[in-house]
Amino acid sequence: MPDPRQSTTPTPPADWAQLAADIKRWGEALGFQQLGITDTELGAHEAHLQTWLAAGHHGEMDYMARHGSKRSRPAELVENTLRVISARMDYLPPDSTHPDDVLARPDLGYVSRYALGRDYHKVLRQRLQQLATKIEAAIGGFGYRVFVDSAPVLEKAIAEKAGLGWIGKHTNLLNRGAGSWFFLGEIYTDLPLPVDSAGVNHCGTCRACIDVCPTRAIIGPYQLDARRCISYLTIELRGSIPVEFRAMLGNRIYGCDDCQLVCPWNRFARLSAEDDFLTRHQLDAPSLIDLFAWTEEEFLKRTEGSAIRRIGHLNWLRNIAVALGNAPTSEEALHALRQRLSHPSQLVREHVSWALEQHA
Repeated sequence: MPDPRQSTTPTPPADWAQLAADIKRWGEALGFQQLGITDTELGAHEAHLQTWLAAGHHGEMDYMARHGSKRSRPAELVENTLRVISARMDYLPPDSTHPDDVLARPDLGYVSRYALGRDYHKVLRQRLQQLATKIEAAIGGFGYRVFVDSAPVLEKAIAEKAGLGWIGKHTNLLNRGAGSWFFLGEIYTDLPLPVDSAGVNHCGTCRACIDVCPTRAIIGPYQLDARRCISYLTIELRGSIPVEFRAMLGNRIYGCDDCQLVCPWNRFARLSAEDDFLTRHQLDAPSLIDLFAWTEEEFLKRTEGSAIRRIGHLNWLRNIAVALGNAPTSEEALHALRQRLSHPSQLVREHVSWALEQHA
């Protein structure tokens, strides 16, 4: 992440509205599909966050509460912040097997579509930094800091206020013309830019995402209990996956896209034009048995530059063991599981034992 830039009192443009328009145009030229600008008033979202935390719905994600009000008060995180430039970039890879085809094959592993290519943190951060540099070239030095899911930032709330869409009942950001298959990034700045109108909710009476969730993690409209969410269980959780949820994971080994797959607005989603988001190592429809055989060295090599690497090899094996427990019984699957029964990690052994019990 770039260091915060201290304002050197940039030369005020003749027209702040024109600068805002230029920023959006420059951002789109850099590969973003949309940019919006908002102020820093997030009071309603702060209240929602506090209620969510008080209910314990964040599970082991202690970082969600660690920074106090800095997450919902941008000026406390970056001094002198007046505006936030919010940007979105489509990520759905055009070369990947359709998710439904993978989910219908229990011998394959399902990886959330956002993680099939290069780590989005790096891609978006570099583009946002280029945008900030472009602004600096136009008006001189100014105060700013770039964020991509890397600090206490309420990115979905900011994007909603900046007019990029609305937070849907599944708690993901939705856009009428683009669905939800996109990443978000922000530039906190001290520039007094004009702000955009907030997004308008268009979920209506639809509850498709609530009904489809395998673990019933969406406990009500706009209410997610992360402790039940497959993305949390396979990515954020560091310990044992609760037995009650293991069968519900199916063949999902890294994240879950079910609530997005069923959302009617995603019929308008567009495929990504970014080479960085193209599928790597055929992880769009991989064999569970092949993945389970990866050594730690192979895991690190094949997930280099990928968001998947952050879960580590042990949790990778944990997740695949559960998926193999949910797969059809075969000699190949049983052999693969037995090969890991004596793994040094108690975490891996526990989930392998559970998987073998499913085939007993």
